[in-house]
Amino acid sequence: MKPESHIRERGRPFNGDEFRASLRDGRKVYYGGELVEDVTSHPAFQNACDSVAKLYDALHAPETHHKLCWQTDTGSGGYTHKFFRYARSREELLEQRDAIAEWARMSYGWMGRTADYKAAFGDVLGANPEFYGDFAGNARTWYQRIQEHCLYLNHAIVNPPIDRDKPSDEVKDVYVHVTRETDAGIFVNGAKVVATNSALTHYNFIGQTAVQEIGDDPDFALLFITPMNADGVKLISRVSYEKNATATASPFDYPLSSRFDENDAILILEDVFIPWEDVLIYRDKQKLMQWGFAAGFGRLYPLQACTRFAVKLDFLAGLLEQVLECTGTLAFRNVSAELGEVVAWRNLFWSITDHMCLAAEEWKSGAYLPPTESAFNYRTFAPMAYDKIFHIIKTTAASGLIYLPGSNLDLKNPELNANLARYCRGSGDITHLDRIKIMKLMWDAIGSEFGGRHHLYELNYAGAADAIRVQCLGAARATGEMAKMRKLSIRCMSDYNLDGWTNS
Repeated sequence: MKPESHIRERGRPFNGDEFRASLRDGRKVYYGGELVEDVTSHPAFQNACDSVAKLYDALHAPETHHKLCWQTDTGSGGYTHKFFRYARSREELLEQRDAIAEWARMSYGWMGRTADYKAAFGDVLGANPEFYGDFAGNARTWYQRIQEHCLYLNHAIVNPPIDRDKPSDEVKDVYVHVTRETDAGIFVNGAKVVATNSALTHYNFIGQTAVQEIGDDPDFALLFITPMNADGVKLISRVSYEKNATATASPFDYPLSSRFDENDAILILEDVFIPWEDVLIYRDKQKLMQWGFAAGFGRLYPLQACTRFAVKLDFLAGLLEQVLECTGTLAFRNVSAELGEVVAWRNLFWSITDHMCLAAEEWKSGAYLPPTESAFNYRTFAPMAYDKIFHIIKTTAASGLIYLPGSNLDLKNPELNANLARYCRGSGDITHLDRIKIMKLMWDAIGSEFGGRHHLYELNYAGAADAIRVQCLGAARATGEMAKMRKLSIRCMSDYNLDGWTNS
């Protein structure tokens, strides 16, 4: 049964309850060595599931519907999240940016792989189906399906960190490849990294990054979509920060971990059948290597990613100011300068989203896409920014982040609470309860396992740092921008020679 069959009315997205129901489909998700019977109620996934369900409810709520939705372009007469229908002007891109931000604020920027992330993939399927050649019809169909119901897709396009010094065709026991072909479709085997939040998604998009050479074996030149409950699809989840936070503590102690943990997992495909209608690239290495930017995804997904990141920096900048007020160091010049740098980074990424929209160019089928340089600006500077902000928070908040009681239960003990009121109060008029609440929130953001995972996530979100920079250089050369830069420096050199100025 298709996930969208849980929706009673045609041409509209899931609501929260329908989203939960759509995940009770027999998918094989393993946690702690055991098969999870229902991801919507399991303590490793339930709160994250509820957080995603709230996003779907917001599509229908009167107070948020107009901010998030507009009509579909599929002829259904329904409505969809704005980022699930490709934009036909710069103004529409701005509307999409604001809708992405509205959703991101519901998790304070901490859920990075919400359904709108892969909406960028759906958009370019609809705007540029011809890229997929014989499978163009599949692209058009998937654009409509994804748009009409706001289907939740994830992707897994990175090979496991095993034998990366070898081409893919020499690691055939691990990397995803086709094993046999039939009139109805293909069968595939292999594993992918890291399937973020896939336990809560409807479909997974399986491809290959251009970073790793796939050799000459066409069995690896694949790009397809598979439902999460397909026979042979298996997820082995990492430890759940949500489960650990709720089992041993309270939301007061871990307000982010306990509800926004997007569980990462090892995605395994064992003799999984992929119908031809779900295949987009097959045995075509050149097309697969070009896919990222030629098909449009590489230019569009950074709009969602950068907007979500900017919302996260809004949160961290505001919280850091509260932290520094608690410690009484905010007025120190060097500390204020550090907070000012965090604000500057925040401003930079919002400016990049502005440029993505206002400098957008018409592309295929009347669709507007952000300029390539905007995508690379985000991808290059976001890891630098997050690493620096991480360091600033730890060095300015310092021991204040660990000068805390271990549990909310300490505050419920009258004797200990009296001690904490005196010895753990904040500076100025900040009460001990408010100080502890502020500091625990910041600790969860950067010091807990959840916070450490987010540091790793943001550093590697868009790929290896060197590869991103090389791609940025390649794009500048391909678009002619590098030639223009060289022309300017060469013109300067023509102004003079060994004898002096060559012009007056």
